[in-house]
Amino acid sequence: MPSFTYTAIDSSGKKISGDVVVRNKAEVYRELEAKSLTPVKVALAAETSGASKTGGKGKAEAVRGPKAHIRLKRQEMVHFTEELADLLDAGMNLERALKILHERQANASIRAVAGCLREQIREGARFSKALPFASPSFDELYCSLVAAGEASGSLPEILRRLVINLKQLYNLQRRTMGAMIYPLMVMLAGVVLLFVFSTVLMPSLSKMMAKTGQELPVITEVLIRFTDFMAAWWWLLLALMIGTAVMFRSFIATSSGRLWWDHYKMKLPGFGPVILGRFYTQFCHTLANLVANGVPLLNSLRLVARGTPNHYIRGHLDRVVAEVGEGTSLARAMEKTKAFPEQLVDRIAIGEQTGELGKSFAKAAAKYDEDLDVRIGRLTTLVPTVMLIGVAVIVGVVAYSVITTIFGSMSGIRGR
Repeated sequence: MPSFTYTAIDSSGKKISGDVVVRNKAEVYRELEAKSLTPVKVALAAETSGASKTGGKGKAEAVRGPKAHIRLKRQEMVHFTEELADLLDAGMNLERALKILHERQANASIRAVAGCLREQIREGARFSKALPFASPSFDELYCSLVAAGEASGSLPEILRRLVINLKQLYNLQRRTMGAMIYPLMVMLAGVVLLFVFSTVLMPSLSKMMAKTGQELPVITEVLIRFTDFMAAWWWLLLALMIGTAVMFRSFIATSSGRLWWDHYKMKLPGFGPVILGRFYTQFCHTLANLVANGVPLLNSLRLVARGTPNHYIRGHLDRVVAEVGEGTSLARAMEKTKAFPEQLVDRIAIGEQTGELGKSFAKAAAKYDEDLDVRIGRLTTLVPTVMLIGVAVIVGVVAYSVITTIFGSMSGIRGR
């Protein structure tokens, strides 16, 4: 069995070092806990000697075991990230913080994810590499930002930033759904009205018009033909909708389709500005944290580019990384892509000239935070308004059709 060296702290606060022969790192931690020791560092004896010979440039062990399939809801993601950030801010190491989450968290999903992450950390895996194995809910952006926090030594700050972003997404989803409840109820009432109109009211009015010898108004005739068509061919329309959705998902699963969709959705009315605002906010906040914590600019840009899920934006960031790597200033490289606002480019140029690039990113991030709140407010106001107008038009057409038919039948009766 392999030999492990360890450094731990006993109950009196004294640092203790030693070695133990067990099967894996997990058993080392178990033995230390049984002795009431708090582990600080655990490594293979061979790794320790190898690190001393190579200047301490050892590599972390790879993630082991099958991937877990525990999915966290967005609110659970917020709670997990916030709790972990609080524990790290309190001075705990990562393994100890995950242990507390695993043992004391009431939510079963968070408890299971924390336990899986703790086991991976004990085996020597990096936290950013263990995240996607613990839960598929940790997407590429989340893992890349955590990797940036590990590289810069600012993991708690990065987790706080992730909490803010996750809360923004959660609040956007909740505000949008809350604002759409009333329009959806009105739309449902409109559908019920159309059903009653076509199945109950119109047959009676048609018989009345036939007795008076009057023809149905054009708008009423159109509505009747439409409802008859929907009753006869609803299955075909449903099949076409499902087929179109499947074909669209297959198309955007390709590299060219995903690139087109990522570009197109930024041009959608109402939603496009929100998508862009989120990117600019995340971009500025992340670079502000990385640069302020001493990560080289080029490495910071690579981390941000790798963690950007939008392929169209990632392409622009890759070009910026290439330009900066060749010696071009960041502001000039961003200006060449013509994908960034002039105000942001000017702020970065000033930061590069004054040597306070981190502060420039922080100020730009605060500005885009405010802009994003305004855009989200507009979106949650615009969508319900458009839906209400659509429902009002449908109800108005039906009401006009009914009134026209009734007045037509009354005119026929008076004429007789």
